Amino acid sequence: MSLEPDAQTTAQLSAKALHAGDRSREALGITIDGIAPGRAMARVRVTDTMVNGHGIGHGGYLFLLADTAFAYACNTYGTATVAQGAQITFLRPAAVGDELVAEAVERSRYGRNGIYDVTVSNADGEAFAEFRGHSHQLPGLPDPQSSPDHD
Repeated sequence: MSLEPDAQTTAQLSAKALHAGDRSREALGITIDGIAPGRAMARVRVTDTMVNGHGIGHGGYLFLLADTAFAYACNTYGTATVAQGAQITFLRPAAVGDELVAEAVERSRYGRNGIYDVTVSNADGEAFAEFRGHSHQLPGLPDPQSSPDHD
């Protein structure tokens, strides 16, 4: 008799599968610090190549960090899930050297859809951005746990 993995094990296996193919996360040095069903935490340090013409952290990088946490959170159920839309509100500028943490939390899952909120903050808990993502499970996408890279 085979036993189904518990929710935390499924979340961790799903994250491991995403991690193996996530080249943008790897290139930017984004780390995934925490995974649980419907939750994820991603972290990055702002480098001098991540600033815009004003000398502050480029909003695209903050969005990418938040989107990464969102992706890991909505893929914790063992079913391939993608973003169908997202928005971000920037609250304060980031500077070179700031270590930013994006914490994604599931707000609702309904059918193939989900809503996730992500707060991007620093170690002192100061919020830099608030992100809301809408997810959708697409039929025909492979389960990340069944990919050839999965151990």
